[in-house]
Formats: sequence, structure tokens, C-alpha cells
Amino acid sequence: MSKSLKPDHVPSAEELKEDVIAATSSTVQSLRALVAGGVGGVCAVVVGHPFDLVKVRLQTAEKGVYSGAMDVVRRTIAREGLARGLYAGVSAPLVGVTPMFAVSFWGYDVGKNLVKSVSTVENNQFSVAQTSAAGFFSAIPMTVITAPFERVKVLLQIQGQKELKPGEKPKYAGGVDVVRQLYKEGGIRSVFRGSAMTLARDGPGSAAYFAAYEVIKRRLTPKNSDGTPGKLSLTAVCVAGGAAGVAMWIPVFPVDTIKSRLQSAEGRPTIGGVVREIYGRGGLKAFFPGIGPALARAVPANAATFLGVELAQKAMSRAFD
Repeated sequence: MSKSLKPDHVPSAEELKEDVIAATSSTVQSLRALVAGGVGGVCAVVVGHPFDLVKVRLQTAEKGVYSGAMDVVRRTIAREGLARGLYAGVSAPLVGVTPMFAVSFWGYDVGKNLVKSVSTVENNQFSVAQTSAAGFFSAIPMTVITAPFERVKVLLQIQGQKELKPGEKPKYAGGVDVVRQLYKEGGIRSVFRGSAMTLARDGPGSAAYFAAYEVIKRRLTPKNSDGTPGKLSLTAVCVAGGAAGVAMWIPVFPVDTIKSRLQSAEGRPTIGGVVREIYGRGGLKAFFPGIGPALARAVPANAATFLGVELAQKAMSRAFD
């Protein structure tokens, strides 16, 4: 700890310089985490949006509408075309995903610093519990951005399921129109509907996500002759990222189903009411529609996310270090 924190000590020029360097380094690290997270998020959307669309439509459709994931794909392409159909609602996550993932990776970086301040980290190697705690923290600031964009995305994704009459136009013309109509109908509360369930999903999900990535990446990282971590291959990054995505979805998928139904329902639904409705439609199994597409998406989308993050970090290191 710097002596400048002691009230009876006047810091020297050297001590002040050390404090400034430490503060600047922390700020630069946070900015890099923001930029790298944004790059990773864009990669995730481009690769994973069609899978996400299938998941949401399976979660929100009435029972019997679709026979399975491939039926959703077939009908979506037939009704809306390939690109327009499979990327319906992509504008919301593309606009929101950069700040969302940026804040997520920034929050994870801040979370790790908080963990360091309250516990001992040996050789900068966080334990599974420490990584999980930092990952959970990352979801807290991210929810402020995630919840409204997920609300917009879900509404745009499901409106394509409705068969339009000749001359009839879709209810929403785009993401901005969704926000405008939601605000007109129920104010800011309507725009942010599902925030509690978003945090309930992303808190434990992010804890599992970052913990799985760090643990698997550590296992796949070769050791140098002196025992220090060696250079990690991009293939290993993709493997660890894909596994992290699967680890994230498995424990929280039922919460995601509740969130999707809550955000897509008309009127003013409650969490309890949505849970009872889902259970009444098919018991526990009804909480898992679309888990196949979600897990199928998790591997390539999260591999792309961490690949983008790692490449962005390396590019910034080469450019500024």
C-alpha cells in the first residue's frame, strides 16, 4: 500500500508518480476490456443470432405450432426468406450487443479487482469460486442494457410468426418503433419488463460462463520450461469459449424461458403467473423448449465471442504496449 494513504505522511514525488501510473494502468485496462468485449459481442451476434431466433420462437409459440427446431427454420425461411427470416430482430442485439458485451467484460474485470481486494489471489491465478464471483458481478451492470434490448429482440423475433392478411403490416417497424410503442403503452417500466428475470438468468449464468472459460483455458494452456503459462492457441480459445457457452446455458435455461414468455406476453403478466402458465402447458418439460438450438448456438457463438475478445486484446497490446 502506498504511504500516501497515511494521514501523517506527505507523499514524495516518486510515490505520487507510482500512484498515477497505477491509476492510469487500471483505467487503460478497463477501456481495453470495454473495447474487446464489444468486438466479441459483434462476433457472437453474427454467428449466433439464427440459433437464438429459433430458441425464442420455440419458447414463445403455442403448443403444437412447431414440431421442432428444424420446423422453425423451414417455416421461417419459407415465410420470410433466408437472410431476413433467420436474422429477424438482429438490429436490436447488433445495436445493443456492443455496449452489452463491453459492459459485461468490463464488469468482469472490475469484479476480479473487487475479488482481489477482499481475498488472496496467488500468482494472479483466480480460483473457481473467485472467478465465479467476478462473473456474477459482471451481470449486475450488464442487466441495465440487456433487459430492454432483450425485450425488443424477443418482440421482433416473434412477430414474424404471425400470418399477415393481405395488406396488413407488422405491428413493429423496427427496434426504435418497439421502444416507442412500449413506452406509450406502459412507460419505462414496460420497456424494462423482465429485468429481474434477466438478472436471475445472467447472474449465475455469467458465473458459470467465466469460470468454465478460465478453467478450461488454463487446462489447455501449454506450460513453458520454467512452469509459467505458455502461448494459448486460437483453437484452444475457441474450445474454451464454446464450452463456456454450454456451461452458461445448462443451469439457467428454465429462467430464460420464463423471461422470454414474460417479455413477449401482452398485458401486465407477473412472474408467478407466467411460471404457472408454463407448468400448466407441460410440466417441467415445458421450461426447456428450444434448449437444443440454445446449446447448438452456444458453441459457435461463444467461441466467436472469446476469439474476438482475445484477438482484440492482442491487437491493442501490439498497438499500445
